[in-house]
Amino acid sequence: MARILVVDDEPALVKLLTYNLERAGFEVLTASDGQGLVERLQTGKERIDLVLLDIMLPKESGIDITQKLRAQNSFIPIIMITALDEEVDKVVGLEMGADDYITKPFSPREVVARVKAVLRRFEHAQAASQQDQRVASVKDYGILSVDTDRVLVKVANQRIKLTPKEYELLVYLTEREGRVLDRETILHGVWGFAYAGVDTRMVDMHVSHLRDKIEIDPKHPQMLKTVRGMGYRFVRQLAVEDEDD
Repeated sequence: MARILVVDDEPALVKLLTYNLERAGFEVLTASDGQGLVERLQTGKERIDLVLLDIMLPKESGIDITQKLRAQNSFIPIIMITALDEEVDKVVGLEMGADDYITKPFSPREVVARVKAVLRRFEHAQAASQQDQRVASVKDYGILSVDTDRVLVKVANQRIKLTPKEYELLVYLTEREGRVLDRETILHGVWGFAYAGVDTRMVDMHVSHLRDKIEIDPKHPQMLKTVRGMGYRFVRQLAVEDEDD
């Protein structure tokens, strides 16, 4: 049974989430603020499989908590709970390493579906990591190399620091080298089926951030190509001096 930690300072919302998650077969723990939460999650004394984390918390924001966890290499899945008018915070939360977000007001069915989707992706990633240990873990794509064993990315032998979602997106695109992938396909493959109907600008935002980190000249990308009116395609760049578009 997966254990879900709900972190929110609204008792009625916590009660609603707890009731519906327990009905769906999850064990639920709760917290009303973020004080000491990072230390609690890092001790390993209690197993937490996923965190439902409100952005607006007393004492410490959900974004700050997410940033601290990711900085300490904690890959516990995090779903942000945001208000409808917190578009900027929503984007920042994803950039800090949140795996998903839910916008208030939401239906309990949506929450359960999102939790199941994120847990399923996390389990698949763990299984893939274990399988990768039995094969060569470093894959070279010209000047780009991806070590799926150590979750390490290098460009021209320089290590590149990516958020978990940026890394997942990069692996998804490189494994489909040369294929044109539309935004809906990428949303489905990287974020999960529960994203049907979600604004596809999320893909554009993450591709843009990924370009800033792996492209020699992000304004003239050589690896993450835009195919106008269709989507994106990954193409390996063989040398730093390649300038042909």
